[in-house]
Amino acid sequence: MEIVGIVLLVVVVLGLLIFFGMYNGIIGKKNAVENAFAGMDAVLKKRYDLIPNLVATVKQYMGHEASVLENITALRAKASSAESGSDEAVALNNQLQSAMGGLMVQVEAYPELKANENFQQLQRSLNEIEEQLSAARRAFNAAVTEFNNAVEMFPGSVIAGMMGQKRRELFEIPEVERKNVDVGGLFGG
Repeated sequence: MEIVGIVLLVVVVLGLLIFFGMYNGIIGKKNAVENAFAGMDAVLKKRYDLIPNLVATVKQYMGHEASVLENITALRAKASSAESGSDEAVALNNQLQSAMGGLMVQVEAYPELKANENFQQLQRSLNEIEEQLSAARRAFNAAVTEFNNAVEMFPGSVIAGMMGQKRRELFEIPEVERKNVDVGGLFGG
């Protein structure tokens, strides 16, 4: 009987060690997602700070495209006030990314704006921030994928369910940005 008790104790202790190891692994992955989003949040803050300057400069030249500028301003306000790391913040930043791309396409029709020194500096800053944001998104998506794997695969899914942890959303580009660029159209050919 004593040997059965020892075996049972070993099995229970081993089960608890596995449980706590998986629990701590899920918590570590959740914290990695939050850390990756915080890094991306810092770059997004730089972008949010740059947008009003860019919009003000572009407004001087693009009076009749006011709806584009208003949309960007509204998306910026919503995105900067959304709960950090939430799926809503991810969706709003995806929309803002798309709107900024649309603005840059419209800017092409204004040669005097493209020649403006302030605009050129703002555009260089925006390009730099977009590159940093792209790297931060890759890090965030890697952390989210690792977390999602931990909370969706058995037996981690059981423990994650007990913890109330759910799948997180990835940052994705809008469908329109996935299409091939018509280079011939850009050069009027």
